[in-house]
Amino acid sequence: MKSLVPLLAAGVLLAGCGGDTARNFGLTRDAPDEFQVTTRAPLSMPPSLGNLPTPRPGAVRPQEMSTQQQAESALVPGAVTAAPRTGTPSSGERALLSQGGPSVPDSIRDRVDEESLRLERTDRNVVDRVLFWREQPPPGTPVDAARESQRLRENAALGRPVSDGQTPVIQPQRRGLFTGWSLW
Repeated sequence: MKSLVPLLAAGVLLAGCGGDTARNFGLTRDAPDEFQVTTRAPLSMPPSLGNLPTPRPGAVRPQEMSTQQQAESALVPGAVTAAPRTGTPSSGERALLSQGGPSVPDSIRDRVDEESLRLERTDRNVVDRVLFWREQPPPGTPVDAARESQRLRENAALGRPVSDGQTPVIQPQRRGLFTGWSLW
């Protein structure tokens, strides 16, 4: 009995060193990781038992979807096709494609990427970014109504088209970090 007490004390101390005593003693249940759980497609009876394909070890099951198809079906149910399309398009598909306009060049993805990079570039230097840290105003240009009205009246009086001349805009003041602060 005396040798049992130090043995139990040593067991409790060792379990306490592990960090989670309840888990070490098996008093808690570990739930399965929801990202590791997968579903299998249900078994189905083939329409005719005489035309069964011969099984091939290691082959992909025909009713299983790839991870990309699973993701697509989760986002847009019913939009996933069973297999990628191969072969020539039907006459209806060709007619639909001909109505769509000219074909897209092969380098369209490169062009879109290039244009988006050009839009992301800013010409602000480090000092401007530090001093004028506030967010930019929403896209759009505010028009100076009084000056625009005067421009339109002048164009009408001179017989020029409405689009002639430059539209006057309101230039917002740039505000720095310390704008509006006063020490006195």
